[in-house]
Amino acid sequence: MVALPAEPMPADPLPPDPEATVPPAPPRAPRRLLTAVAALVLTAPLLAAAHQARTAPYGDRLTVHARVPHAEPHLRVRRAAVEAYDRATGLVRWRYAREGRRPLTVLPARGEAIALWDDGLVTDTDGTSVRWHRALPAAADWLPAHGGTGVLRPLGGGILAVVTPRRIAAYRTADGDLRWVLPARKGCVFRPERALRHGRALLVAQPCPRAAWTGRLVAVDDLGRITPHRTPLGNGVRGRRPAEPAPHPLPAAPPPPPGRPDPRKPVAPPR
Repeated sequence: MVALPAEPMPADPLPPDPEATVPPAPPRAPRRLLTAVAALVLTAPLLAAAHQARTAPYGDRLTVHARVPHAEPHLRVRRAAVEAYDRATGLVRWRYAREGRRPLTVLPARGEAIALWDDGLVTDTDGTSVRWHRALPAAADWLPAHGGTGVLRPLGGGILAVVTPRRIAAYRTADGDLRWVLPARKGCVFRPERALRHGRALLVAQPCPRAAWTGRLVAVDDLGRITPHRTPLGNGVRGRRPAEPAPHPLPAAPPPPPGRPDPRKPVAPPR
């Protein structure tokens, strides 16, 4: 037997790829996405500053310097703003101003400040936020010359009276809700500066030509105008049941004249 020479192994038809051993590079992020992210990072502080600098409703500017819980501060009007300060130290706790406006008078109400402004706006703030705003109608006709003397009048029971020449409006200090309105008589006006407190009643002058003196004076309280047999209003906040007033005792009967039977004593039945 003749041994045949071994045939050489066939060569690999596909030569090895020299780049196959290099790991593939990660995909590159689109250049537009990187540009957008960079622009957002740069403009974020500008957007935040613009948000803080935007005009607040009614031009409110409330700045809190120090918070003191369970302590009622003293109030004053200073530099076109309402300030709450500590009388012992003189430190300002908070400052409330309105852009382009000035307060005419401020009234303390259970740790809050009710202010009347020169544009006829009445505001209430507790030092942490401005709780409500109420605008007086036709204030430009009389407020610049009159000022704020006697306009804000507390009535008790959480009710504030705002006395203007044309009407008396009562608001609930808890939320600024309008409770009642008393217009002046035809041809008459109210005089806020001549109002006088007597017990629970507020007596307001109402000068009227050719009228009796009883028509020149109006008495109001937290329920409205004081009149006989009036129907009480529900001025309390919803969900709170007002306390019922104590019943008035009946007057005692006067004693009988001499020689007549006493009607206060029971009469014995006839036999």
